[in-house]
Amino acid sequence: MNLTRALGSVGGLTLVSRVLALVRDSLQATFVGASFASDAFLVAFKLPNMFRALFAEGAFNAAFIPLFNRKVGAERDYAAAYDFAGRALALLLPILIGFTALLMIAADPLTLALSGGFDDPTADEFAFAVTLSRITIPYLALISIVSLLGGILTSLGKFAANAAAPILLNIAMIAALWFFHGDNPYETARAQAIAVTVGGALQLLWLILACRRAGISLRLRLPRIDNDVRELLRLILPAAIGAGATQINLAVSTALAGGLLEAGSISYLYYADRLNQLPLGLIGIGLGTILLPTLSRMLAAGDDQAAMETQNRGIELALFLTLPATVAFLVAAEPIVRGIFQHGAFTAADTSAAALALSAFSIGLPAYVMIKVLTPGFYARADTRTPVRFAMIAVAVNLIGNLILIPTIGFMGPPLATALSALVNMALLYWMLRRRGHFVADAQLKRRLPRLAVAALVMGGALYMLDWLIDPYTTGSVLVRIAGLGALVAGGGLVYAAACFATGAYRPSDLKALRRRPV
Repeated sequence: MNLTRALGSVGGLTLVSRVLALVRDSLQATFVGASFASDAFLVAFKLPNMFRALFAEGAFNAAFIPLFNRKVGAERDYAAAYDFAGRALALLLPILIGFTALLMIAADPLTLALSGGFDDPTADEFAFAVTLSRITIPYLALISIVSLLGGILTSLGKFAANAAAPILLNIAMIAALWFFHGDNPYETARAQAIAVTVGGALQLLWLILACRRAGISLRLRLPRIDNDVRELLRLILPAAIGAGATQINLAVSTALAGGLLEAGSISYLYYADRLNQLPLGLIGIGLGTILLPTLSRMLAAGDDQAAMETQNRGIELALFLTLPATVAFLVAAEPIVRGIFQHGAFTAADTSAAALALSAFSIGLPAYVMIKVLTPGFYARADTRTPVRFAMIAVAVNLIGNLILIPTIGFMGPPLATALSALVNMALLYWMLRRRGHFVADAQLKRRLPRLAVAALVMGGALYMLDWLIDPYTTGSVLVRIAGLGALVAGGGLVYAAACFATGAYRPSDLKALRRRPV
């Protein structure tokens, strides 16, 4: 395995999932628009999304994968590792059942907290939002078991099945929008909420089948807290808060936007964040998924130098892919949003607002990705407490930023505050790794980063000058919009590649070496 190929495998499947998510969001913009029904569904969908990031993509993998790899050990003792996974499942299952029941009972205050009370809803509107929350809550239990099974496969270097699972959720939601959209936005929002839980069930079935194909079978047993399970529990809570700082910030932003801003603001922020999440999912989450088991194996073998080299190349690869996306969102946000979302109930005014929010979110995009790349340096060393301290500082920065910015610049406040908090979080993580001697930027990384930044700026200038040419092709039929956006992406990519070679950031021989380099 090498870093670039592994990211290509995970990133390719993630790309399919994210493209389907854009199709889903485009259909939702068509059938639901930026209305109260849309806001109600997005609040109901916020909790499953946040819990997936906190638990599935964050806490459980951060705590479970290093412990699982330690059980496998140099002797490749898979039986002991599978036994540990079975004991973890035995404890996790009753906790999840009880937690799901508790959340469904507390759906009223939960919806109130996540929405900030909305903006003066009627009693029927708030009751509708609570109903949607109750429909989506079972997804939390399903995705948590999915994360355990996916963590086993990831630990064994089998990334594809776990990376493909989110595709099923998006397919379920697209099917609900296409086949079951109602005569009004409220019926469509209800169908979407049902599709969330159905998608979670499909993901769980997929991972069960993938584990069986890999020869992995977990035996159900009575829960018992032994030393291994106790250590897992000790690591999970701080990992949840540390890995989920971005989601916590988005939840705070959503609540404040719902309580302080006009109807539709939550939807503007959601659509902007969905586009911002595209490179984050492809690059940040993909690299984080690969780096955690890779670094934990290297450190368990005592090969600290290989771990340092891998993290340097991970940062280099992350910024090589993230910097052009950041610049594109800054200079071409409006044609991107228009081409994807502006049709049906989604108006030109909605496009302008969502584009401004996207530009603001993108300021923090390199930081969001770097957080995903830097935190495995802590988790692989079984340190889940340090990231949580920094995450709490970032959450405080986000809260203060929202309270200052929302009264002054409205819906632009939450994305700017979120971006600022991500920059603070990234800086603290980098500083601590460097201080401990766990990360030192090598000469290659120092040489390439400024050249990559210049290449991204050159690409941004080209996109800005070509905006007038692409703009007419971001409205009209689906094929016209696909062609317009495709030309925008392809043109920007070609300019960026040429600028990378012109600035000396990369040479053809460098790219060949990068593809060959093992992890």
